[in-house]
Amino acid sequence: MTDTRIEQACAIPLLRQPFLFLRHGQTESNRRKVIGGSTDDPLTEEGMAQARAAAERLAGRPVAAVWHSPLRRAADTARAVADVTGAPLVPLAGLQERNWGAWEGQDRSLLIREATPPGGEGPEVFRARVRAALAEIVGPFPVLIVAHSGTAREIHAMLSDRPFDRLGNAEVVEWRRGADCHWNCTKLS
Repeated sequence: MTDTRIEQACAIPLLRQPFLFLRHGQTESNRRKVIGGSTDDPLTEEGMAQARAAAERLAGRPVAAVWHSPLRRAADTARAVADVTGAPLVPLAGLQERNWGAWEGQDRSLLIREATPPGGEGPEVFRARVRAALAEIVGPFPVLIVAHSGTAREIHAMLSDRPFDRLGNAEVVEWRRGADCHWNCTKLS
């Protein structure tokens, strides 16, 4: 990680300690492999089961607060975790998935990340929104963030030079900064 990226990360209270990230459970858009974006899809039955399973994986870990996207799929996943951990829920609009405008509902193969779709959000605007949202997370710590694949991608781009592996539905990762100031992302099984 470059010195500038380390300085930017250290300016955000969240990024001074380890944190957890959970992608929401499956939606119909995920099942059909179409762009969901800002569409407020609910979880499928499988998605609810995935959310409950993720909550059980997190049951023994300290979670002081669950910050989440207010989109239904993330909010319902976050609620499943809060039911198990007792952690308070904190919705944060900036954690929402990118608005893909006219591309929403289209096959995922049509997605071009560095383009601005008609009626949608450009990549720089989305990046700035996610970073501003991370700066709003001020504790109590440790926190769990429940959001979307795009949000996870932006966090990864901010903290790591390694290639991004798209998270599966209800997949949990832990971000931890090493002694060398590089962030490491570990999937929790």
